[in-house]
Amino acid sequence: MDDGDRTDDGDRAKDPVGTWHRLVGAAVLLDGFHALKHAVRFRAEVLAAVTADRQAALALAEELAPDVRDTLDGLLVEVPEATYRSLVPRPHPTAVAALAVRPSREAGLRALTTMPRTAPVVVLDQPRNLGNVGAVIRLAAGFGATGVVTTGTLDPWHPTVVRGGAGLHFATAVERLTVAELPSGPVFALDPEGEDIRGSKLPDDAVLAFGSERSGLSAELRARADHLVSLPMRPQVSSYNLATSVAMTLFHWSAAGGAPVRA
Repeated sequence: MDDGDRTDDGDRAKDPVGTWHRLVGAAVLLDGFHALKHAVRFRAEVLAAVTADRQAALALAEELAPDVRDTLDGLLVEVPEATYRSLVPRPHPTAVAALAVRPSREAGLRALTTMPRTAPVVVLDQPRNLGNVGAVIRLAAGFGATGVVTTGTLDPWHPTVVRGGAGLHFATAVERLTVAELPSGPVFALDPEGEDIRGSKLPDDAVLAFGSERSGLSAELRARADHLVSLPMRPQVSSYNLATSVAMTLFHWSAAGGAPVRA
């Protein structure tokens, strides 16, 4: 986002709707209180924040996130409910929405490629479901993964993905790359024909690859894999949800001593 698109506190308070319309096309939509809370915690640059009920939003902050309550007090501008609803594609029950600066691609690539890594990179190979991708980003942030990479056409910063990730895109690196551009490190690809993951130790610099919900791993990524591993599954059960598979794999990594504490 160009510096000319930045806004100051005076503009935000005087003309919140005008500020919103000026910035929305180039900013990340933070949909709901929790998305804004996490973005603030992980140092996102918030350009505008509106709510249909400022008192209720600040009371929620006092109850659930007192660490960011004062920051939200300075950010949130109350607008009529009809105005709030006109600004977002799908109103959130908390009636809070905000716009933030998307981290630069350069910063994301730097985080993904800096070695040595202390936590794996999660790769979603040609995912299709926006909500699943958001859930995976939320998981990756919770486990302290280095980042989440998607291949294919899905935009991992799509508003629905950010909503599913509860704003935790700002807690980890999130980028879209080709298979050829994936970060270095041993690639452990999840595949039903792979060896049982319980017999493998996943190194901190691993690249953990998961196929799409319908088609599994692409031929290109499968060829790039150093190891094929599988999750334990009862016979006649077809598959796990993508986010569930990522959670099980990251837990297996963390149980061996991973999951660093990250400030």
